[in-house]
Amino acid sequence: MKKLLVAFIVTVMSIPSFAQTFSIRAGMNLSNMLMKDDDDTYSDEFQMNPGFHFGGTVEVPINEALFFEPGLLVSTTGFLIKESDPTFGEMKISTMIYNLNIPLNLKAYVNAGSSARVYFSAGPYIGIALSGKSKSTFNGTTDTEDLEIGSADTDDIKAFDFGLQAGAGIEISSFQIGVTYGLGLANISTFTDNGSKILNRVLGISVGYKLGGE
Repeated sequence: MKKLLVAFIVTVMSIPSFAQTFSIRAGMNLSNMLMKDDDDTYSDEFQMNPGFHFGGTVEVPINEALFFEPGLLVSTTGFLIKESDPTFGEMKISTMIYNLNIPLNLKAYVNAGSSARVYFSAGPYIGIALSGKSKSTFNGTTDTEDLEIGSADTDDIKAFDFGLQAGAGIEISSFQIGVTYGLGLANISTFTDNGSKILNRVLGISVGYKLGGE
């Protein structure tokens, strides 16, 4: 993870400073997971788990309308289960994983008025799980467990994730409001027998502010 972060920082710092536009960004995540094996899909009853993201991005111009936009974000993933049973009562299970994500997007702008622009973005992302918790509630009693992160069979999930994301939004003056969708392509399940897979799915809604002009 340290080598990845160092490489990212060196790459950004090597770009001439006059070409950069830095932004801060924060917002809400609605995350889910695809959980399946060769026999069945077990995530059909999963619901989106509310979470958050925050961090920074930098826009590097390729031409007047197209930009390369890498970033560094803390972002949550996970899923939620809610059920009500006449015998066992209310049940709620939530899994929340805190990740360090590096999106590597291409971003295109289209003018939409004197001070407004619409933008579209797409590209890959790299994610590293930092920590996670699983919370179970039955009839008002809640138990919380820390998730074990690593590559061993005894761990709950793998640390490394990658995938694709796409988004769109509007920029007015220095403010941006946008929506992104992340499609995880890495199998983060440590148990892979019978084709077992766990893949991340994240819908993000964010507000950003540009700290400098081009």
